Amino acid sequence: MKTIISKIDMNNIDLEELKKQAKLLREGKTVIFPTETVYGLGANALDESAVKKIYEAKGRPSDNPLIVHIYDKSEVYDLAKDVSEKAEVIMDKFWPGPITIILNKKDIVPKTTSGGLDTVAIRMPSHKIAREIIKEAGVPIAAPSANISGRPSPTKANHVYEEMNGRVSGIVLGGDSNFGLESTVLDLTVDIPMILRPGSITKEDLEKVINEVTIDPSLSKKEDNKKAKAPGMKYTHYAPNADVYIVSGDEDKVIDRINNMTEDNSKNNIKTGVMCISKNKKQYIGEVIALGDSLEEVGSNLFDVLREMDKRNVDIIYSEAFPTEGVGQAIMNRLLKSAGYKVIEV
Repeated sequence: MKTIISKIDMNNIDLEELKKQAKLLREGKTVIFPTETVYGLGANALDESAVKKIYEAKGRPSDNPLIVHIYDKSEVYDLAKDVSEKAEVIMDKFWPGPITIILNKKDIVPKTTSGGLDTVAIRMPSHKIAREIIKEAGVPIAAPSANISGRPSPTKANHVYEEMNGRVSGIVLGGDSNFGLESTVLDLTVDIPMILRPGSITKEDLEKVINEVTIDPSLSKKEDNKKAKAPGMKYTHYAPNADVYIVSGDEDKVIDRINNMTEDNSKNNIKTGVMCISKNKKQYIGEVIALGDSLEEVGSNLFDVLREMDKRNVDIIYSEAFPTEGVGQAIMNRLLKSAGYKVIEV
């Protein structure tokens, strides 16, 4: 497949170039574009044949629901029914932004888009390029992360170009994503709103505006959900080529354990990568990459570093564990998925 590539500066958007890509979406084709979270692989959410092309491009199981991206809040009422007062509050407070809400869907949304469910996941992104392309396309855009299914999500233009060129009709290259972690997913079809996927908008953020919020208990377990209501709840996700292990415990013991395992691996010609907070970088041996100084930086850099480890051809990756408060919960959710829940306690 010949992919039409458009390089667009977010601070000086070339509308003519963007209109080319929007036209592809209207024609039922697939287009990759940047959002503030990760790059998305988009198609007309209301066109079943277009949505099937997303699954084909990703190699994604078709019972995994897709997030529908909209330009304006009013579009929610075309796609969903039973829009609650809490949903209204969330939309008013956090949209446009990195939160997805799950509502009961109207028949206009095909089951292909909803992963066979009677619910629909909806988000209004804040990224200027994403907003303009949705506006120009004139249709809601179903868009999971723009990567081969199971691989780390793409946060940089070169990620999508290297992995998806030739697999989709169009790619908009628009710089790096801001947050680096996919949106928070909040189920608003239950009595007490439930986080199905943690993100940069945290449980604490949500409880400030709608009171009690729960977290899906399956997020801490390895077992897949039989019927996932949100992306990332089923199957292996965020996995590089190397085996990933999380090492958790007292900081000094974690450093010693990772270095001991790295030395043992070296003796057996096993190349080891280490991911850590910046202040600990010099204490490790092996292929060491710092994820950042703060949890926000760790979240922003996580997927990029997992991809960099692939480029360095490491066989095993050891990562420090991170605190689970705030955005740390989202970080550990992605890390546990990438590691297949393999945790070494020290």
